Amino acid sequence: MKRVHVKSYAKINLSLDVLRRLENGYHEVEMVMQQILLNDEIDVKWKEGGESFSIELRTNRAYLPTDERNLAYKAAQLMHGAYGEDRKGLLRIDIKKRIPVAAGLAGGSGNGAAVLHAVNYLWGLGLDVAALNEVGSKLGSDVPFCIMGQAAMNKELGLTGDPLAAHCAVATGTGTELRPVKGLAAHLVLSKPSIGVSTAEVYQGLDLPAIKEHPDTEELLAALADGKTAQVYKNMINILESFTLQRYPVVMQTKERMQDMLGTERVLMSGSGPTVFGICDTKEQAQQICEEMLAHNKETFWTRTTF
Repeated sequence: MKRVHVKSYAKINLSLDVLRRLENGYHEVEMVMQQILLNDEIDVKWKEGGESFSIELRTNRAYLPTDERNLAYKAAQLMHGAYGEDRKGLLRIDIKKRIPVAAGLAGGSGNGAAVLHAVNYLWGLGLDVAALNEVGSKLGSDVPFCIMGQAAMNKELGLTGDPLAAHCAVATGTGTELRPVKGLAAHLVLSKPSIGVSTAEVYQGLDLPAIKEHPDTEELLAALADGKTAQVYKNMINILESFTLQRYPVVMQTKERMQDMLGTERVLMSGSGPTVFGICDTKEQAQQICEEMLAHNKETFWTRTTF
């Protein structure tokens, strides 16, 4: 039995802009995605033989599906259909979850990405990050970025030197056109209210003409490249907040509490929410704010960006 262990890292959005609605119901976006150290652990085993191909998925969270409703399971099916139709055997996937679910942190997308990497490794397919991204884009718009980040951090996969292996990227199109950029080195606090938020609901509820404040993505990228934190903070804007903060007051309350401790510009909602993150000066400050926020939201963590 062959085995590989992949760390599946969460992401935050340093910015998120929606440029327009497309006729197919999707949205054209422009956003900067940053990998963070908080991760799930994915253990994948391949036992060749038998009369058919089968997938067995287990997690440490009883409420998570272990069938086709799970992106990790779908990823295995997708790889088998694309690269292993003649392969027979058992693919066993064990997921140790730490990343909150339905949180705007790409936890499920990361798990799907990890399985794509694992199957590529276990079957010796030799796919590079671009080829894996092409497969991953069929699973979800956050999956390709997670593939890039995992390639950069999981040395065993042998893809750290790939030109698309990256800790930070600017995403355009529907979110799957990605360009690696220099990221942010910072300690963070993440705090998720005890609700889930539907990404589809948020995008459908956006009133784009009413949104007046947008990030300047080019200025943000230049500030990241030059280490100009004031310009980074200035452009940390997520226009999805215009819907989520109004629709879910507990997210607004979480953001305001963190802003009271860190200042207005250093706090932002990630993705469609409900997780809010704050940028801290030191690990000690992140630990202190984490302790205070735990009194309000049980799923609160201190961590840092990867770089």
